[in-house]
This record gives sequence, C-alpha cells and structure tokens, in this order.
Amino acid sequence: MAALSAPQTDLPAIQALVAADMVAVDALIRRRLSSDVVLVNQVAEHIVAGGGKRLRPMLLLLAARALGNGRCGADAHQLAAVVEFIHTATLLHDDVVDESDLRRGRKTANALFGNAASVLVGDFLYSRSFQLMVELEQLDVMRVLADTTNAIAEGEVLQLLHVRNPDTDEPAYLRVIERKTAVLFAAATRLGAMLAGADGAAQQRLRDYGMHLGYAFQIADDVLDYSADEAALGKHLGDDLAEGKATLPLIYAMQRADPATRTRLREIVEAGDASAMPEVLTAILATGGLDYSRRRASEYADAAERALDGLEENDAIAALRGLARYSVGRDR
Repeated sequence: MAALSAPQTDLPAIQALVAADMVAVDALIRRRLSSDVVLVNQVAEHIVAGGGKRLRPMLLLLAARALGNGRCGADAHQLAAVVEFIHTATLLHDDVVDESDLRRGRKTANALFGNAASVLVGDFLYSRSFQLMVELEQLDVMRVLADTTNAIAEGEVLQLLHVRNPDTDEPAYLRVIERKTAVLFAAATRLGAMLAGADGAAQQRLRDYGMHLGYAFQIADDVLDYSADEAALGKHLGDDLAEGKATLPLIYAMQRADPATRTRLREIVEAGDASAMPEVLTAILATGGLDYSRRRASEYADAAERALDGLEENDAIAALRGLARYSVGRDR
C-alpha cells in the first residue's frame, strides 16, 4: 500500500493508496454491467469506459480504510460499484436533460445512441445498483442508498425548476448542489464508515466530510465552466449558460452588477444565450464572481477537513484531507 505522510493534492498518490481495491471494483463493475441486451452493453460500456476519476467509489474505499485499520473487504468493493452505478445513471440522465453532446472530451451516450437509449440504460444502471445492494442483506445500507437515490432524483427536478430562472439565488443554488452532488459524496463516505464498523459519531463525521466535499467539488466545477481551458476540461465552456443554469459565479455577478448590467444578465439567463459568454464573463470578472465562488468552495473544503478532526490520523485520513484540497485546486 502506498504511503501518504501528510495531506496533499497529488491525485495519483491518493489513487495509489486504493489502487488494488479499485482494480477489484472495476472488475466487478464490468462483470455486473453485462446484459443479454446488446444495446445495454454498448451504452453502459461507452460511459463507464469514458474515464473519469472514479471519485465516489474511491471515497467509499478511503473511508472504509480510514476507520477499518487500513482494510477493505468484498462488501466495500460491491458498495463502491453500487455508488459508481448510481453516479453513472445520473450522468446518462443529466446529458439527456441538458442536451449535452460532450463529456470528458468524448461524445455523450445520448449523442451517439439517442435520448431514449440513454434514459433506459440509466434506468438499467439504477436497477442493477439496487440488485447489488440487496445482495448484501444490510437494511441500514439499503436505507442510506434508497434515501440518497431519492434525493438525487429530487435534485434533478429542482434543478429543472431553476433552468432559465434569473431569480435563482445562492441558497436555491446550494439546495440543488446538495441533492445533485453532495448527497452521493456523503453516502459514499458514510457507507465506508458503516462497513468499517465505526460508531455513530464517526459515521457522522465521515458523512459531514462527504457532504462538505460535495459542495466544494461542485462549486469548483462551476467556476471551471467560466475559467478552465476547454481542452483540459473535456466539455464546452459556457455549457451551464447555454443550458440556462445560473451557477454561483453568475448569481453573484447578478447580485453585484449595476442595474443595466443586471438587466442584461437576466435576459441572457432567460434566453440561455451561450453567444453572450464574453459579456457574462466580463460581468463576472468585474464583480469578483469567480473569486467569491472560489472562496466559498474553499470554505466548504475547510469544513470537510474539520469534520475529520478527532479521528485517528492515518494514510487514508491524510488522503481524504488531500482530496478536500484537491477539489478546489484542480483545473478539470
């Protein structure tokens, strides 16, 4: 097992800590993706093989190691696969709702196979994830995942209600983030703690860590939509704007801009006018929207780290601390 002497933002070093476990998780994912319906295999393979950081299953494994004397068992591998299936299903559905054609630098499944296939294979992944969790015969685990999946579905609908809505404010934006992103992070870390046999207080600390990390990660992601290198990001800059989503940098700009600029920004959001990206970016920079959003992401990352205080320090805890810092320092 690779050693981490102190928290760090080097993702490969963090990944190395659970590399052997992730090999087992990936093998299980591919094995349980199998279907005798060819199109299911094609769509699922396309999105699972599309790369990504596998951050959510990695969080579960790290939490299990952090509180389980550095060990992960077969149950942790299976639940890590469940978490990744749920996440992958949300990606398939998101891309259909958002009409996205690019993810991680590759064509989205809906662009290649159509919306109907993407939605239905997303449903297959949800149902397969529930088959996997039922096999473990742990009611408390099933309850956490059922509640989490339901919250994610609510988040999808809540986000839809805010599309092209220039009155979306920061509290409303954070409510969407909680359900769409943070709850699955929190479930992953809490489940890892549960599998390690941790007491209720330690489980709560890991859940709080995951929740705060989810907020930090998504806010940082929304900053990148206005500041990253498009080739590195693997999607089109301004996608959020084109989809009519007012994320934190733009929300802050609309609150702080002069009346004429505010009116113009509201018009752009209502129209989902991606061609107005230069205007929007000018307003965001002039009002400090990016800097404010980065500060908010950092505040959540700090809160994630604080949630770990009081737990016995070890390499897995160091990795979790490192991921909190990585979440706000990355460029993709």
